[in-house]
Amino acid sequence: MFLKEFFYLPKSDRRILVFVAVLVGLVITGNVFFATVEIGGIQSDEHLLQQSDSLSRPLRTMNGTRNGTYDSPKSSYDVPKRQVERFVFDPNTADSTALLRLGLQPWQVRNIYKFRAAGGIYRTKEDFARLYGLTQKEYRELEPYISISADYQPAALLVREKSVSKDSLLFPKKLKEGETIDLNLTDTAQLKRVPGIGSYYARRIVDYGRRLGGFVNIDQLDELEHFPTSAKQYFVIVAAEPKRMNLNELSVNALKQHPYLNYYQARAITDYRRKHGPIKSLDDLRLLPDFSPEQLLRLKPYVEF
Repeated sequence: MFLKEFFYLPKSDRRILVFVAVLVGLVITGNVFFATVEIGGIQSDEHLLQQSDSLSRPLRTMNGTRNGTYDSPKSSYDVPKRQVERFVFDPNTADSTALLRLGLQPWQVRNIYKFRAAGGIYRTKEDFARLYGLTQKEYRELEPYISISADYQPAALLVREKSVSKDSLLFPKKLKEGETIDLNLTDTAQLKRVPGIGSYYARRIVDYGRRLGGFVNIDQLDELEHFPTSAKQYFVIVAAEPKRMNLNELSVNALKQHPYLNYYQARAITDYRRKHGPIKSLDDLRLLPDFSPEQLLRLKPYVEF
């Protein structure tokens, strides 16, 4: 009936009634929405308060007491620093506990064990200095405490006195100033008579002369690493007759055995022979980038064609 009367109203009146109805509906909907938001906000605030309360709630420590603040958790990486100790040790017999107490790292201790298991022996303090990862500072600190047992010393030391006595009978004195020996006609026993020359350099001189094919100049001794230059005054070369190698016949492997030829130079020689035929003189090699004039000059006494 209301709808029937509504349609009989003037058009302007009907518009007013529709507007009022829509406005009332919006007011009702808005009240419901804000009430819901307010309830949700209250619930959210209560939740935050509960969290805040739980954060401010006193915590119970490990010993049962309570405090009002958080204790920062202890990191699992907080490893107590080892106390480095210093005591006498033999690297050939020291166990892992002792080595770790000395401040060595676990992986260094494992390397020591592997070295000893493979038959390695630390005969001198300097041998221990070769331990991988050991710094100079660490070695200087450990050096006074390294004690190599006599059981690990070379057996040759037991007869050293006897050998020295024998050598002293054969060569009672070193060469005096002004005395000389022929560099190409000496053996290790005679070389050890030269002041500043011991067994080590005596063997090196003989071996280097053999590889060269003979010395042609006293200054060639300077090519030995750390050779004592003061010893050169005791040497002479009466007749230089070096052994020569034929550059047209030898292979790469044979050529590079000479101290004055490396692999690339030996290969350059064989390549030249293959491309241009036999080598007639060292002048044929002057244009090769592998040879400098100085290298060809010192090589000259030892080659033939």
